[in-house]
Amino acid sequence: MSFFRPELDRLAGYMPGEQPQDTGWTKLNTNENPYPPSPLVVEAISDAARGRLNMYPDPHGTKFRKAAAEVLSVDPDWILPGNGSDEVLTILTRSFAGSGDQVAFPYPSYILYETLADLQGAPCVRLPLEPDWSWNFDKVMPVVEKCKLVFIPNPNSPSGNRWTWDDLISLTPPRGVLVLDEAYGDFADYPHRGELLNSTIGSQVVITRTFSKSYSLAGIRFGFAMAHPSIIGGLRKMKDSYNCDAISLAAATAAIQDQAWMLANVSKIRATRERLSNALTSLGFHVVPSQANFVWATHPTGEHKAQYDALRARKILVRYMTFPNVSWASDQRLDGLRITVGTDAEIDMLLTALKEIV
Repeated sequence: MSFFRPELDRLAGYMPGEQPQDTGWTKLNTNENPYPPSPLVVEAISDAARGRLNMYPDPHGTKFRKAAAEVLSVDPDWILPGNGSDEVLTILTRSFAGSGDQVAFPYPSYILYETLADLQGAPCVRLPLEPDWSWNFDKVMPVVEKCKLVFIPNPNSPSGNRWTWDDLISLTPPRGVLVLDEAYGDFADYPHRGELLNSTIGSQVVITRTFSKSYSLAGIRFGFAMAHPSIIGGLRKMKDSYNCDAISLAAATAAIQDQAWMLANVSKIRATRERLSNALTSLGFHVVPSQANFVWATHPTGEHKAQYDALRARKILVRYMTFPNVSWASDQRLDGLRITVGTDAEIDMLLTALKEIV
């Protein structure tokens, strides 16, 4: 006999990337930033640790919201801090999706969206992408029009491509909310700063961001949502009272105030991304042009699992990913390697190994 809710019993659960606890690994599997955070972050964490840790943190993250608002050119009331952007996605799902409310997301993409919908008992529909990772609007719009919540990661994972404003506006549900997940937005050629919030669909849009990628703070769980105050006000009712701790609030505030440090690291990653993409192509891989801090690579042999295993035997971790029920893939299953852009030295180790393996 199980005492859990039926939705939980049926759920396989989301599987994050491997996090080895021993040393010696070249870790290119979970899209972490290979460079350290701003020195201002380390100083802020130290100050916070010496501060009033016996007291509860600010439940609204006021200092962070003011700092972020200045960078993003919005009012602080448009921002909701969260314990990582995954918590923000959870809050959004719990806020908008009831047992009869349809949720949709592109597929192949970030499967956590489906997990969150399943936990709510909300019907979840995969919006099929084309072989070039574009949309067939004739296929997807009849679904979108019935949705209460549509998740769009932009850039997408695992592909790394980014869709246009026109695409996003078209994918807004008429009687629902579009969640634009910009976890990798800072790595794009032209990073967004919330422009969609000022468009004709602005009152129906929520933009989510994380500090795990461009700000080098995967170890500090922090993210935020940006939306019209009428939406933010409702989301505050759903969040935990003190969902962000004092250390993470201090770290995130310092990080977002040091844009120069973040942008310098992003520039290095973008340069290495281009070199990695070119090198993989020369080894026979097909690489989707990426706007993120990773690349999606497939090989004509289709031996991606064997390539992953051979790399892992050399203590080099990439992410082997497989997506069932993809109509345009061989055997209705798409698989490949998602490779995080590491330092130049880490990428050299990866490429040297792949030359031996492929």
